[in-house]
Amino acid sequence: MAKSLKGRSLLCLKDFTKEELEEFIFQGEKLKIDYYAGKKEKLLDGKTIAVLFEKPSTRTRISFAVAIHELGAFPLILETSNLQLVRGETVPDTAKVMGRMVQGIVARVFAQKTLEELAEFSGVPVINALSDFSHPCQALGDFLTIKEKKGKLQGIKLTYLGDGNNVANSLLIGGSILGLDVSLGCPKGFEPAKEVIDMALHFAKKSGSKIEITNDPAEAAKNADVLYTDVWASMGQEAEHDKRVAIMKPYQINSSILSHAKEDAIVMHCLPAHRGEEITDEVLDGPHSVVFDQAENRLHIQKAILSLLI
Repeated sequence: MAKSLKGRSLLCLKDFTKEELEEFIFQGEKLKIDYYAGKKEKLLDGKTIAVLFEKPSTRTRISFAVAIHELGAFPLILETSNLQLVRGETVPDTAKVMGRMVQGIVARVFAQKTLEELAEFSGVPVINALSDFSHPCQALGDFLTIKEKKGKLQGIKLTYLGDGNNVANSLLIGGSILGLDVSLGCPKGFEPAKEVIDMALHFAKKSGSKIEITNDPAEAAKNADVLYTDVWASMGQEAEHDKRVAIMKPYQINSSILSHAKEDAIVMHCLPAHRGEEITDEVLDGPHSVVFDQAENRLHIQKAILSLLI
């Protein structure tokens, strides 16, 4: 276990070196082998981990609850709608109380600032299970999947099509640190924020990766090893759904877009999928899709993150 990771929080991939991100992935690979061998190491035996939800969740809720349980800890699942936060208690006050009673906090929230306050005032490791800014656990699970399917990460071309959202941010930042070539095809006005692009370009100089941001989906998909997409309207953007669908239709992953990628390209989606919008049934259920292997790997990477940090 990497001593340097113990006690740290995972709020954004930018806070970790290439070697540290590789340590998460290596640990995920190891724990997946153990899982299929029937070995369950109780690496968090006797601990309690709070799992806090402001947003709905399927894969994150299931994977963290199972991961915490199988590592020997108790998953304390909390909905913010049932906490005193909804009656005006501050995040710092809540964090101070939680930090005295649990050994780690996993939080799926709207604002990145909420995670920063939880980490600052709780005194225990805080894991970002999604914010509007980033989704580091998803991206780490995705890199585990890509390595599993392609045998490496360095030099792999990862193409993301659609909305430059929190998942796109984490793939861009994490990919540039790990040495993947990351190409984003987004409509005008839907690219990631300049600060995220600048961050990725900075990391790419060190890792040797290539970063491309384009409004041309076919150009982005050209010679891709991995095609990746996400829903076009994230949680909290439902009112913009129809407008976004009209704008993003050319960015759908379908057989036509797939033809621009490499013959052995894999297709990824963090789910839930709006079939017929950002991806077609033909592709999602087709031979290039690794979407459900990708979903399973959330369990193994959550175990890796928890065991290394807590």
